[in-house]
Amino acid sequence: QVQLVESGGGLVQAGGSLRLSCAASGRTFSTLSMGWFRQAPGKEREFVAAIDWSGGNTYYADSVKGRFTISREKGKNTEYLQMNSLKPEDTAVYYCAAPSPYGPALTSRIVGSLALYDYWGQGTQVSVSS
Repeated sequence: QVQLVESGGGLVQAGGSLRLSCAASGRTFSTLSMGWFRQAPGKEREFVAAIDWSGGNTYYADSVKGRFTISREKGKNTEYLQMNSLKPEDTAVYYCAAPSPYGPALTSRIVGSLALYDYWGQGTQVSVSS
C-alpha cells in the first residue's frame, strides 16, 4: 500500500509561483512513477505532469509546459511540482498520484489516463487571483 500526502498549496497572485510537495510512504519510493492531476470546480480531473520511477522521463500537459516542472528527491521519498507564471485558470485542487509499480511503464500515450493511477493523495488547493 502507498500513502501520498500533498502540501504547499495556497493563494498567489497571477504571475507568481508555488511549489507543491508530495510525500510518499508505505512502499519503496524508488519503484514508483508519480504524477500530478488537478480538478477545478465543475470540471473533470485532468493530467498536469508525471515523472517515471527513474526520474529520467517527464511528461507535461500542454497547458503547463514551460511553466511547471516536476521533480523527485529519492532520499526524501518526495516529489515536487514547481509552478511558475501562474494563471487564474491554474486554480484547482491539485492531487498527487502514483500508478501500481506492477502496471505498464509510463508512456506519453497513457500517462494522462486516470485509470493508470492506483494511489491518490487528499489534494491541496491552489488559488490564483487575477
